[in-house]
Amino acid sequence: MTTQTPIQELVIVGGGTAGWMAAAALSRLLQGKIAIRLVESDEISTVGVGESTIPMIRLFNDVLGINEDEFVRETKATFKLGIEFKDWSRPGERYMHGFGRFGQDLWTVDFFQYWLKAYQAGIAPDLEHFSINRMAARANKFMRPSSETPNSPLAEIVYAFHLDAGLYARYLRKYAEAHGVRRTEGKVVEVRQRPNDGFIESVVLERGEVVAGDLFLDCTGFRGLLIEQTLKTGFEDWSHWLPCDRAWAVPCALSGELLPYTTATARPAGWQWRIGLQHRTGNGHVYASRFMSDDEAAGILMANLDGEALADPKLLRFTAGKRNKVWNKNVVAVGLSSGFLEPLESTSIHLIQSTISRLLAFFPDAGFHQADIDEFNRQCDFEVERIRDFLILHYHATARDDTPFWDHVRTMAVPDTLRRKMDLYKAHGRVVRENEELFTPIGWQQVLHGQGVRPVGYNPLVDLMGDKELRGILGDIERVIGKCVDVMPTHKQFIEAVAAAGQPGSARR
Repeated sequence: MTTQTPIQELVIVGGGTAGWMAAAALSRLLQGKIAIRLVESDEISTVGVGESTIPMIRLFNDVLGINEDEFVRETKATFKLGIEFKDWSRPGERYMHGFGRFGQDLWTVDFFQYWLKAYQAGIAPDLEHFSINRMAARANKFMRPSSETPNSPLAEIVYAFHLDAGLYARYLRKYAEAHGVRRTEGKVVEVRQRPNDGFIESVVLERGEVVAGDLFLDCTGFRGLLIEQTLKTGFEDWSHWLPCDRAWAVPCALSGELLPYTTATARPAGWQWRIGLQHRTGNGHVYASRFMSDDEAAGILMANLDGEALADPKLLRFTAGKRNKVWNKNVVAVGLSSGFLEPLESTSIHLIQSTISRLLAFFPDAGFHQADIDEFNRQCDFEVERIRDFLILHYHATARDDTPFWDHVRTMAVPDTLRRKMDLYKAHGRVVRENEELFTPIGWQQVLHGQGVRPVGYNPLVDLMGDKELRGILGDIERVIGKCVDVMPTHKQFIEAVAAAGQPGSARR
């Protein structure tokens, strides 16, 4: 009979979103069988700008058994149907990358191909008219998918959240501690390694306390205290493809409509985000310091706020890229310590979530078998490289040549994996999803189309349907979606109802 020594002590170094997401999930799923300790210092601030998510966060919340209405109230969250991109393909143009499906299943090929033929023939409006998410976002409407109308677009609404990252970490800390996680306050001043193999043995706190463990999660952000400063894992720099390396971030007062989507507006050397929460609006200007000074970038951000600034802008410096290994020896990097991809498609929180999920799938015993670690790292690399390609697409597939920055990204060489994807799309509008990569074909197709890339043809099997029938079906889908949007409440009304449900004496949703 094979025997193996189990992990006894799991230590999370660093708090913030990454640390407390890991603590909450692991405390729930390990069910107290392994001791979990989180070490963090109140003196070390977190980045705290990852306030926009993608739909997989709902699965994370479901696994934890979190009540969604409570979550929305506690994190001051709003709902998100997609991301609107302004001025990316050329000044004055905009499009949205919406979550969820488009149209309906028709015959032998996917709906996008039928729409593409009609669009090329000039008999169909833009793609957004066939998405309940995108049309609801345009109207500032929102509701959860309705199980009472299973054959309606109202049953196909897919959403994520905008949330206050600080409140989210606080919410998860409360959850994790209730599930047995032990929090230790203190600044790490020394990391001790085993002399025979270099594995992390313990961390030493400023007051002298030694915290030992078998498995360590590095949630120390850009510092990478364990994974890089101690283990010297190395970093793969992607700034030649993603040259933005700085961001100013600032909150401002609410003003205007409470939008159920994120906005990303292109600027002369980067882009600006806008994320509306219940109590404030989060703003940031991501830019390339090679093409713009810090002062100019800050000026652009502050001149384009919807309301009064609620704090001084905060400058963040970063390099796009990934750690050579997310898992090295007995350390797993979670969050920014594993690498950084700018928040253009709101993937930061998802990558924390997927790292935790993958760790559970490859959870080690005390022997730390290298084959498991290698496969874990291979899967991490594949996921982040495909996300990288998707982000590069937004910059590269553009007609803009009005500034040195945009001329540079438009003409730069791109990874072969992205080039193949673009070439395949340019032929007949096809996108192939490999190994369950994060972004689906319709996500790629929305961005490719929105950025101005046009296929020369479409799947010829679409011609099995006559033009008259195709026109009628597309018209019916568009009308049904329009009627569905008409009956939806506004985003603001929906949030007000969630907030009211949490008041004393109210019925629980």
